[in-house]
Amino acid sequence: MSCPTAIHPLRPFNQLTHPREVIRQFTPNWFAVVMGTGVLGLALVQAIPALRGVAEALWWLASGLFVLFGMLYGARWVMFFHEARRIFGHSTVSMFFGTIPMGLATLLNGALVFGLARFGDGILPWVEALWWLDVAMALLCGVAIPFLMFTRQEHSIDQMTAVWLLPVVAAEVAAASGGLLAPHLVDSTRQFQVLITSYVLWAVSLPVAFSILTILILRMALHKLPPAHMAASSWLALGPIGTGALGMLLLGGNAPAIFAANGLAGFGEIARGIGLIAGLVLWGCGFWWLLTALLITLKHMHQGMPFNLGWWGFTFPLGVYALATLKLASWLGLGFFQGMGVVLVLALVGLWSLVAWRTARGAWRGELFVSPCIAGCK
Repeated sequence: MSCPTAIHPLRPFNQLTHPREVIRQFTPNWFAVVMGTGVLGLALVQAIPALRGVAEALWWLASGLFVLFGMLYGARWVMFFHEARRIFGHSTVSMFFGTIPMGLATLLNGALVFGLARFGDGILPWVEALWWLDVAMALLCGVAIPFLMFTRQEHSIDQMTAVWLLPVVAAEVAAASGGLLAPHLVDSTRQFQVLITSYVLWAVSLPVAFSILTILILRMALHKLPPAHMAASSWLALGPIGTGALGMLLLGGNAPAIFAANGLAGFGEIARGIGLIAGLVLWGCGFWWLLTALLITLKHMHQGMPFNLGWWGFTFPLGVYALATLKLASWLGLGFFQGMGVVLVLALVGLWSLVAWRTARGAWRGELFVSPCIAGCK
């Protein structure tokens, strides 16, 4: 295959040898766009309720992108199966399988926030069914991808980044979604099943994520910062911490009523208290990572940061941390958390606007459709 040459700048996909390369080069990294767009809608409606219409439009946009990306990636497996399967041996791109269930979970959260008001309770059975599908996909990613790391892929500490977190955090995102879904279900038994499953998912994910974060700190101490093209990955560490805090607050807030309805009233208040304390502790830990990620980003900006799809790593972790901050504000009634939550959401708006614009421009030109699993130009 010959290397692509520049054509007229107004022609779409001018960096590709053929438009079909969009499918051939499509990778799961693109589902991070769904995550970042969906979480912005969820955060925006909580921080600035007057912008509910804009927030709902972002949910619709994220939903449309999820369908489009699903079709493109599915087409790649049909049309270029032997190349698509190489992803299982790739030490970086395979991690992004986790963005698929995390993107779906974000859309399900939006369905509960926006869809119920627009379509009514009739969508709840669909949301519940898709949530269980999301649980299965999250568990599969959280177990299968680490197993591939142990058996087929080549890894080293000096090349490690926070991208390792992506497959294991998917279960935690599903847990937070379960906390949002449970109170909407009519049957108390199903509420209890979703709640307990969500607690298990949280436990499946967070301790493993903190194990990875421990290794990440060691890696940065011994081998310094990741390369500039992976600079945005530093923000991924904020993801499991923010999602963990949000999940415990959501689950703890719903636990008293759901436990009481299932004959375990005493445990409900305990779960509520644990949810608040765990949420606060994790929020504090996340604050350290937020400041650290800011410093790392500033250093890389001074040295130069090439744009790639990894920049979407700025958005979802910041979004879930902002949601956890706003949830703490509603629990504690402290102006500090409310004010900081709004500031974080405004920062998210700015980051999303920048990354979305550069992604749209790069997609139009075709320069972002690059699969590292496929050998380069000959």
